[in-house]
Amino acid sequence: MKKIILSAIILIGLAFTTQAQEISKNAIGLRLGDSGGFGTEITYQTALGSNNRLELDLGWRNRKDYNNDKYDDDAIKLAALYQWVWNIDGGFNWYAGVGGGVGTYGRDYYDNRDYNNDTFAFAAGDIGIEYNFPIPLLISLDFRPEFGGNGYYKNNYGSDIALGLKFQF
Repeated sequence: MKKIILSAIILIGLAFTTQAQEISKNAIGLRLGDSGGFGTEITYQTALGSNNRLELDLGWRNRKDYNNDKYDDDAIKLAALYQWVWNIDGGFNWYAGVGGGVGTYGRDYYDNRDYNNDTFAFAAGDIGIEYNFPIPLLISLDFRPEFGGNGYYKNNYGSDIALGLKFQF
C-alpha cells in the first residue's frame, strides 16, 4: 500500500514538472502543529534547484502531567526533508517530500521517581500546499507522517498537520 501511494505521488509530480516555479533561495520561520506534542518547530528551507529544496525542522517540548499521565516529558527532535515543489497557479504551490530525523526524550514519573531517557530515529514524508506572497512571506499547510523505531511514539507512528509561516530571503 505504501509503495502504491508513493508511486502515485511521484507520477503526479512528474506530470507537473513542466509547470515548476522558481522558489525562494532561503526561508526561515515557524511550523505550528501537533507533532505528538512537539508543537512549534523552528523551520529553515534552502533551494537546491528551481523546483526542489531541503527543509530542516527543530522541534522541542517540555510538558508537565500531559493527559494526566503523571509524568514530566522533555524532548527534542531534528527532521530533514527533501521536497519537490510544483506551481498550481500564481503564488500557489504544492509540494511533497521524504526524509527523516533523530530525537531524544526524557520522562520523569511522579509516582515512583523513575526516569526514562531514550533516543530515536524516524523516517518521514511530507505533502502540503503553500502560498508565496508578493512580500517575503510564505504560508503553508502540510501533513507529515513519521515512522520510527525503538523509543518513538506509540505503535512507532506519529503524524501531524501544521501551519507554516516563513520569511523568505
